[in-house]
Amino acid sequence: MVAFVVSFMIVVVGVAICLWFGHRRPIGTPVTWGEAFVGGTFMFALMTVAYGVVPHQWLEFADTELLWRPDRLLMGISADGIKFGEATANLGGTGRILISYQALRDVVATLIYGLYLGAHMYLWSVWQKRGRSKGALEPTSRFGRPVIRKA
Repeated sequence: MVAFVVSFMIVVVGVAICLWFGHRRPIGTPVTWGEAFVGGTFMFALMTVAYGVVPHQWLEFADTELLWRPDRLLMGISADGIKFGEATANLGGTGRILISYQALRDVVATLIYGLYLGAHMYLWSVWQKRGRSKGALEPTSRFGRPVIRKA
């Protein structure tokens, strides 16, 4: 549990550092070779933790501490009805579907990946749009060009 929470917090702090640095840096400032190297290394490390370490730590936590194994049944569905817990082992009827805790563990891991992918795309958008003014647009002519002076 501790490793999972710590790895999750490392991602949160890393994203906060990126946002802080993005708001601090003036738009259009040229990037030096050293800044690009450090930024690329930092982002590679952050993505490795987000997409590799956090889901792995979740799977480890679910396997070792929660004991979400394939032999522990969560739910069973058949023609006889729906049963939960250990009562699913004796579930009869046709069309029987058994859902184990390991399946739930894998669904949570997939949701972690989906959360990070959605946040990743949103933060790309935020980074690309940083510094744009939200003011009124320049008046344009009927041809779509900016109006410099009145005719």
